[in-house]
Amino acid sequence: IKHSPERYINHIQTALDMLHKEVPRAFVNLVEILYIEPLRKLHQDENKCPKQLMSILCGCIVDPTNPDDLAVVTKANRAYQDYNKQLVATRRYDTMEDFTVVLQPFFHDVTMPVTEGGLADETYFAPDCFHFSEKAHAMSAKALWNAMLEPVGNKSTFQDFAANITINCPSAAQPYLRTYKNSNPNYGSEINCKDTSPSASVPKSVHELRPADIKVIGAVGDSLTAGNGAGADNLLEVIIQYRGLTWSVGGKDDISKVTTLPNILRYFNTNLTGFSTGIGDEQHPQSFLNQGVPGAKADDMPKQIRKLVDIMKNDKRIDFNNDWKIITLFIGGNDLCGYCSNKPYHSADNYITYISEALDILHAEVPRAFVNLMEMLYIEPLRGLYNDNDNDCPRIILRELCDCVVDLSEGSSELDYLITLNRAYQYEQRQQDLIESGRYDTRDDFTVVLQPFLRNLTMPLDSLGKPDPSFFSPDCFHFGEKAHALSAKALWNNMLEPVGKKTTDQDFVADLPIRCPTEKEPYLHTYKNSNYNYKKKVRYDDWGSDFSCTDISPSSTVPTSVHTLRPADIKVIAALGDSLTAANGARADYFSNVTTQWRGVSWSVGGDETLSTITTLANILKKFNPDLYGFSEGIGSKDSPNARFNVAVPGARARNLTGQAQELVTRMSNDQKINFNNDWKLVTIFIGGNDLCQYCLAKEESSADKFVNHISAALDILYEKVPRVFVNLVEILEIKGLRRLVSSAYGCTKNPRLLCPCFINPGEYSKELEEMVIVNREYQTKTSDLIASGKYSNRDDFTIVLQPFFRNTFLPLDELNEPDLSYFSRDCFHFSEKGQAEMAIAVWNNMLEPVGKKQTYNDFRTSRKKLKCPTKDQPYLFT
Repeated sequence: IKHSPERYINHIQTALDMLHKEVPRAFVNLVEILYIEPLRKLHQDENKCPKQLMSILCGCIVDPTNPDDLAVVTKANRAYQDYNKQLVATRRYDTMEDFTVVLQPFFHDVTMPVTEGGLADETYFAPDCFHFSEKAHAMSAKALWNAMLEPVGNKSTFQDFAANITINCPSAAQPYLRTYKNSNPNYGSEINCKDTSPSASVPKSVHELRPADIKVIGAVGDSLTAGNGAGADNLLEVIIQYRGLTWSVGGKDDISKVTTLPNILRYFNTNLTGFSTGIGDEQHPQSFLNQGVPGAKADDMPKQIRKLVDIMKNDKRIDFNNDWKIITLFIGGNDLCGYCSNKPYHSADNYITYISEALDILHAEVPRAFVNLMEMLYIEPLRGLYNDNDNDCPRIILRELCDCVVDLSEGSSELDYLITLNRAYQYEQRQQDLIESGRYDTRDDFTVVLQPFLRNLTMPLDSLGKPDPSFFSPDCFHFGEKAHALSAKALWNNMLEPVGKKTTDQDFVADLPIRCPTEKEPYLHTYKNSNYNYKKKVRYDDWGSDFSCTDISPSSTVPTSVHTLRPADIKVIAALGDSLTAANGARADYFSNVTTQWRGVSWSVGGDETLSTITTLANILKKFNPDLYGFSEGIGSKDSPNARFNVAVPGARARNLTGQAQELVTRMSNDQKINFNNDWKLVTIFIGGNDLCQYCLAKEESSADKFVNHISAALDILYEKVPRVFVNLVEILEIKGLRRLVSSAYGCTKNPRLLCPCFINPGEYSKELEEMVIVNREYQTKTSDLIASGKYSNRDDFTIVLQPFFRNTFLPLDELNEPDLSYFSRDCFHFSEKGQAEMAIAVWNNMLEPVGKKQTYNDFRTSRKKLKCPTKDQPYLFT
């Protein structure tokens, strides 16, 4: 313990701190402790060395009690060396212009000089065979001098004392003793590609694109694209955006000095444009097509892309329609770093929504583009720097930048959640699924390629197996120039690897050569020129159900009583309601199309495709009667031809039902495809959400009594004018649970607060919320009372059945017990197609349950096998 590496370096640090504080104008050589194990040869050889004295002076090396002791000491020796390096690498002694400490590592690896006979050469040592002789002192002096003239980062670490050491001299180009600041570490690269020519003529297909064909390069993202801290010498400089050094779009100097993707491409085409140089924010002219912004998240990508597109369209250096472009999108670090404060907002669904919206803009507006979608890096290894107490990483700043990642307990459920979310951002669900959907491969001059080299990123380690901070800026969070250079090479190599065979594990410690196009494979790889077939995945909108019912026949004769009505007897289907029946946003993949009405997937009346792919009440009934009529298809308003008997209107309230009922009667009576008097009809009514959501704004108008009166007026129209009808009246849901989606702890869009202010905005224990809960229950009980009154029981061919599966509404949760946003549209208010499918299953199963024994809660757990069937004993829809 007394001689531990930790105590050793503490003593060194104390001494250097004293010099730093008290001595002006000083250049301090910290000579790395020599590797002492070769001293053993002097003790082992047959010579005149005083072996007993040597054992006293350094017994742990020359005469250990057992081999394990030697291993411990040599390991400690290397630790001493590493701690020297790490102490200086903190740059704590580079805070003043008149003081520095430079590590001189020429003793890092030494060999024992030997005689011609192969014995250890005693002439380099004093008579005790331990201390240096004048000869060794002279050699060490020359080695130290030469080290002082060698640049930091490129100093000799091996010294052969048997060789003649020549004293080096300063030069006119390099007249100074070398320090960290004047060494200018070179992170350039060597390229030895033979074929650098462009295509014979400008290619029309992105699948035949050579590196030399690229004329424009751009990028969007966060601080890693902006280059924060890439060239920083201290913490204060991390806020500087070194855009010329950034891996994906920086263009400082050339490839021999700075490794970036543009500098690699300029090896093939010296006329490349778009890259950033110098320092500054995204507004600076030198930033050009580098539109990365520090702190940006996925939801900033559409805005950045729009600005990038505007610049490309208006800059005279770019032929927007004809120049081939490479655009790199890399985002997600800040989303993960902030996920714990707003989990649903940073969900994988939301993340990919913004990515797809940004890519959709590029796809719609930018010709001749090869887009790199960088797979989100695996961020958990970043914790290594934070948890290693032997470095000087600024932990307070790390927590400020990324507390959701670094400040988690090992083995905690929160850490498991982080890793799950990280993987969801990547290949398991979202980024890969988006690309493999093929939505960006509809034109021959455009593609998006997922580049996954950061998928399984490991923390680079030093020789002691500890996280190596030299790859990072002084905040131990942003990439340093070293990591930017390696990332540029890794991205380039990914671009030359076939889709499906790309590198996903990157070892930044290993030497990374730059790949070259070949005569056989001269193009940047796309799915098409890789002969890659996108994996067939379950569609996001594939929420079909299995059908296991065996008794699907109709009644032997058309029934005259609604109480002996089999599913196969239904010939016409219709629905009244609001946006949930119009299916607003059911298939929305971003916020701007939440208002689209996907009537074909509407839970109660949609008829797109078949039950195997889309679960709706109409598709269930089509299994019993393929000639069912009236269901809505496709998208559009109630007035679109394919809406048929789906007369629901977004925003409708109970007072609008009479108008819808009258319109339905008119449509049915005028449609020549049905026999209005003889065909059995199923009409589903679901209303009340908008009444409750707006209740506090007009309480009298939205009272439970008036709500029920409006429903009764609509039912009266059906009762008086429509023969042979079975009416499903679906009880209004409990809305309070939706508050959890939009509470301050989460963060869906602002839409729910606008769409449902009376339920969403009140405080958790407020009188206003208590009143809303009471009114919600009154809507349910008074609706139930209306049906139980027997008002509509005097016709044998007409019934209204209350379907109560929403009476006790449970918010669907995911495996982490968080709200499962997959059941909701992008506005966190309307149901997605998945939610629509669950409603269809619930109402169907309610229809097959006896009145008084119906399920009064929703069970939104996705399964293809939830549909109930009529039985021989109970073949009828229950009334």
